[in-house]
Parts: sequence; structure tokens; C-alpha cells
Amino acid sequence: MVPDHPTAGAGFAVYVHWPFCLAKCPYCDFNSHVRLQPPDQARYIAAFRRELAHRAQLAPGRTVSSIFFGGGTPSLMEGRTVGAILDAIAEFWVVDPDCEVSLEANPTSVEAGRFADFRAAGVNRVSLGVQALNDADLKALGRMHSAQEALDAVAIARKYFERYSFDLIYARSPAQTPALWRAELELAISHAAEHLSLYQLTIEPDTMFERLYKAGKLAIPDHEAGAVLYEITQEITQKHGLPVYEISNHARPGAQCRHNLVYWRYGEYAGVGPGAHGRLVTSEGRMAQSTEKRPEIWLERVEAEGHALVEQERLSLEAQGDEYLLMGLRLVEGIDPAVFTALSGRTLSQTRIDSLIDDGLLTFKPGGKLACTPDGALLLDAVVADLAA
Repeated sequence: MVPDHPTAGAGFAVYVHWPFCLAKCPYCDFNSHVRLQPPDQARYIAAFRRELAHRAQLAPGRTVSSIFFGGGTPSLMEGRTVGAILDAIAEFWVVDPDCEVSLEANPTSVEAGRFADFRAAGVNRVSLGVQALNDADLKALGRMHSAQEALDAVAIARKYFERYSFDLIYARSPAQTPALWRAELELAISHAAEHLSLYQLTIEPDTMFERLYKAGKLAIPDHEAGAVLYEITQEITQKHGLPVYEISNHARPGAQCRHNLVYWRYGEYAGVGPGAHGRLVTSEGRMAQSTEKRPEIWLERVEAEGHALVEQERLSLEAQGDEYLLMGLRLVEGIDPAVFTALSGRTLSQTRIDSLIDDGLLTFKPGGKLACTPDGALLLDAVVADLAA
């Protein structure tokens, strides 16, 4: 029997992590690894299959609404690998006929033949890691492709997939003026179909950029300059019919990334592969899961034990409420206070809500959802901390 829970309507997703890259980007804190020898994909297929079987035992009877291949660089996978993993998912769960199947790709690994294979395997949406549309900034970001190669990759994606997205990073250099970002964003939108992910550069722990930043060898725009670029981002995407629906994501109406909506609406998702995370609702409660990060150790553990979970923690009511706030308030649609109460066992403080509304950081939407204003979105962590206190 499928357990009932307050966010069951958000859907059930499967996340597949492929941890290998051609090179490690200096800003990246994802679980990605460079190997001199290509991995044995047949061996990884067998391991993914075993870990999927394990998750299906923990969460039986679900209908999969979205599947996402992330990384790393999943576009380095062979089409048959992707197909075998999708076959395994369909064997262990029911897959919705309208299931969104996304795969991340880097322009350096985009080839027409490879994309044809992915489409034939069952992928119906791709997300391209473009990151910048000028060569100097791509080099500074440690990317291995040129701006023209990025646009060529987008054109190939357009040929094989009706649904595609690509990422850009902004506030990546003090030299990136508002005028330059306007021009770059206009160019990007002219090549976009339905979705763009637009991120401000952040200095993540344990990255090369953090070491350079601490050594005074890397400069980034200050908060005020970043806020100006953020406002330009909202203005231009809104003008072109791709309004923001989550702090860093923009889409035409109905074209939002369904997989990420499962996360932000606090649905269930099974995470498999090295360093993958998951949230499953079992008879014991909502469980936070994560797997062994090191690919070779992950592989050995799955082969020996049937899974490589290193974390399986039952989330407290308080933790569930906090996660719901942190994820849901990223969305323009906001959160349902009644769902927060059902998850956490307590009600949000009306006094704190009123204070944040008075400060212009929160607003009530039609239907009673509570959402951040544009100013509140810039101060999300503080808003969440205030509400959760």
C-alpha cells in the first residue's frame, strides 16, 4: 500500500546520477569525477538496476512522473546505458505515459548521433550546460567549449527534442556590466524554446574558485551589482514570455521542469548512483537518503549489498516543515500553510507572517498560498529562518 502523505500530489520522481566528467569545472561542487579510463558502462548498468530494485522495495506501487539523468555529465553515457536504466525503472514501477525524461548534456559531448540514441532510448527533454555565450568568460569558468559550439549544441537539441533548456551563469565577473548581460540574455532567449536556468555565480565550499577567492585571485560582483543583474534577468525574461517560476528558473507557461517541481513541492524522489540523494515516504516516515560518493566504492557496495546508501535518516516533523519552507518558498507559487501544518505538526506564526508582509518580503496569493515577493526571494534564507523560528 502506498503511504498517504501531505505532498503526495507533488508526484514521484527518479533521479539517476552519472558522476563522470571530461574535466572538473572550478566553480562546481557537484559529485563529479574525471577518470583517465572510461567506466565500464555494462557494469554500471547492472549496479543501477540493483539499486533501483532496492528503492522499489522501499517505495513500491508508485507511479513515476519524472526521471532525471544528472551529473557529472550524463551525455557521456551511451544510448544503450540510458535505455537499460529506463527499462529497469519501468520494470520496478509504473511509468506515467506523460513522464518527463530529462538528461543533462555539456556542449562538448553533444553529437547528433548521440542525441538520436538518447531520443530513441526514451529521453524527451535535454538540459544543456552552456553557462556563458562569450569565449573569454567560458575560459574563465573552466568550460571546454566555445560560444559557437554551445549554440551549435542548442541547435542539435532543437532538432531532436521539442523540450530543451540551457543554463547560463551571471554575476560571474565584475566586468559583466548590465548592458553586456542584457545583450547576452537577449541572444540566449533568441535560441531558447521554453525554458532557461539562469544562476548567479556563487563561491561554493571546497572548489577551486573558493581557493582562488580566498587567495585574492578571483573577484566577483558585490551583492548590489548582483541584485541589478537579477532584476534585469526578471525584466527581460518576463518581456519575452519566460517569467520566473523558481528563483533561478524561467519558463513559458506549462513548460516548467516537472522533475524539479517534484523537489520544490516536496514530493517523493528516489535517488540512485554515486552521491545521489532521495526523499522517500515509508511506513517509518519520510526518509532522507544519500549514497556513497566515490564511484568505484559505490559500485563495489552495490554489487556486494544491493545498494550503497550511507544515509537513511527518518526526518523529524520539524525537519520536514523546515525543508518544505526552504524548497517551496523558492517557487513563485509559494507554499500552502495547511500543508506545512500537516508536515510539521505546528502552525506558522501569524505575527511573523504579518511582519514579513509589512516588510515587503512575503505576500498571500489567491487561494491562500504564501509566497516570497521579488525582494523576499533575494533574502530567502532569512525569510525561511524567520518563519521557521
